[in-house]
Amino acid sequence: MTEFGKSILIGSTEPYTGKSAIALGLGHLFQDKGLKIVYGKPLATDISDEDESFDADLQFVAQTLKLSQEQLRFPILTLDETTIYRRLQGEDPLKYSESLTSYQQTSSADLILLEGPRTLQEGLLFGLSVPQIADQLDASVLLVARLHSHLALDDLLYAQQRLGDRLLGIIINDVPPEELEVTTTRIQPFLEAQGIPVFGVLPRNPILRSVTVKELVKQLKAQVLCGRERLDLMVESLSVGAMNVSSAMKYFDKSVNMAVVTGGDRTDIQLAALEKSTHCLILTGQLPPAPMVLSRAEDLEVPVLSVDLDTLATVEIIDRTFGQVRLHEPIKVAAVNQLMEKHFELDRFIQWLGISLPVSAIKN
Repeated sequence: MTEFGKSILIGSTEPYTGKSAIALGLGHLFQDKGLKIVYGKPLATDISDEDESFDADLQFVAQTLKLSQEQLRFPILTLDETTIYRRLQGEDPLKYSESLTSYQQTSSADLILLEGPRTLQEGLLFGLSVPQIADQLDASVLLVARLHSHLALDDLLYAQQRLGDRLLGIIINDVPPEELEVTTTRIQPFLEAQGIPVFGVLPRNPILRSVTVKELVKQLKAQVLCGRERLDLMVESLSVGAMNVSSAMKYFDKSVNMAVVTGGDRTDIQLAALEKSTHCLILTGQLPPAPMVLSRAEDLEVPVLSVDLDTLATVEIIDRTFGQVRLHEPIKVAAVNQLMEKHFELDRFIQWLGISLPVSAIKN
């Protein structure tokens, strides 16, 4: 083995593609093969409330993979308005790319697994964009993509031009059921023909797109009227109760583990929702619910929230929250591992990396 392990940089062409989830899944797969990994994130973009010294996703992945301090590489820089302003003012002339050498100061790791910035160009101002990090560390880049439309193929082809031989391949993540066939029979072969290996096509998993009721409380700045002890419930879908009860019942039957948004004065809709697969009832307009609603919700252990917002604003915030879901629940970790084990071509990936497995892993 060389002085330091092979470096893999996980990048994307747009934010919220699931890089942390893929990093976690890869970490588990590599550890199962007997490989020792180092994990890091050169550019922090999301500081946790509990500890403002490093990135929340980095902390979670490290804890989940049971990594020691020696197996972690902390962010060199936090990207925010303050650091950008200092750079523009000439108060920060540091060459951050030179600090990346500390990421390779290990003689015991087989792989250095790094999570890159949210896009290819993010961090360019500081010398910490994906291409710059890859060049500095001689790293191979694995891109994680969500193909919202076929236009996203242009982004991947551009990434190939920009990264050149450093592009190891891609994982297509969060593919809706109706898009799976065209992704595997048309898009994947097309990308392979262009010289872009596709190491996995991961189907959409509702659990991974879910959010906790606690997160909705935080984002909506909501008042919890009841069910405070059940804020850990996972919400997978959103329904809006703005119709008559008969229509609402049919509508609610189509969703599971949902948050139902409705007016605080719609007692009929609220009671109907509580009899369905509802994990959270969100009442708009700061109107208090009828006592019978709270009583029934308490019996069923369904949290009821009250927000000082109209229905449209509430739905927009919840939609945005679904689009920026975090990985930080054990049930999501299990879902990620299951997806990666089933849909990621690990043996092919290891072959392309050009690394050797421990003898014990080969025998197994």
